[in-house]
Amino acid sequence: MGGGLVRPLGRGREIVPGTTILEHLHRSAGLDVYDAWNEPRGCRVIVKTPRPDRLHRPGARARLLREGRLLKRLTHPHIVRAYEVCGGARPVIVMETLTGATVEHLITHARRPLSARELANLGAHLAGALRHLHARGILHLDLKPSNVVAEHGRAKLIDLSHARPPGRMRAGNGTWCYMAPEQARGGEIGPAADIWGLGIVLYAAALRANPLADIADELDVDEPQLHTRLPLLRQARPRLPAELSTLIDACLEPRPDHRPELDHALRRLYAHS
Repeated sequence: MGGGLVRPLGRGREIVPGTTILEHLHRSAGLDVYDAWNEPRGCRVIVKTPRPDRLHRPGARARLLREGRLLKRLTHPHIVRAYEVCGGARPVIVMETLTGATVEHLITHARRPLSARELANLGAHLAGALRHLHARGILHLDLKPSNVVAEHGRAKLIDLSHARPPGRMRAGNGTWCYMAPEQARGGEIGPAADIWGLGIVLYAAALRANPLADIADELDVDEPQLHTRLPLLRQARPRLPAELSTLIDACLEPRPDHRPELDHALRRLYAHS
């Protein structure tokens, strides 16, 4: 059976002792995500595990276990919690259920753009999560609207599959049209890459779109060139408070050393939230 035809695990399957699958939620290139019932806790949980046709790949297993162990070390109100990390024949992360929607869903289906206060609140939550990661020597490296879940004004960062310490990295480690220019080029990557990620999430939320993809399609340019062609938010949405839009624009400076420090961005975002 071809890799694309391998079915997810079925309802009622006990994926790890005490945790039973309720529904398959999502399939990526290497992973399946399930809604499940955790009997010891008496609650629903989210389970992340390699696809059945990817279990034989050591890299996929190692990445999942690395992400799970990292999440277990983190305790922050704006980062998803991991309850259990199980190795063995089928590695699994058991995580808390988040009942909100991704920011990608919210900005795609909302009737209006986020207000200045909503943008600043979202940014402050993400910046706080990033500070917690950075203080532990870890970069997220994959901030994008689909990796943030929000509900009732509270945002949580999910998916740390790309997270790693600063240092030299291969080109393209991240998500196209969301990664910082230095990620696209490869080489030495530091905390400024996550400042870009913070900026591009807020930029996309403010405009309800990420125009980098459209620019790439229209101009047929490669990823590093795109970043110099991003329109300024203070021009694209002039009614936002100038200090907020200028901060978001500063996060999207193509040169890493021209982006603001995380603590400065956090203070400015909280001032507007």
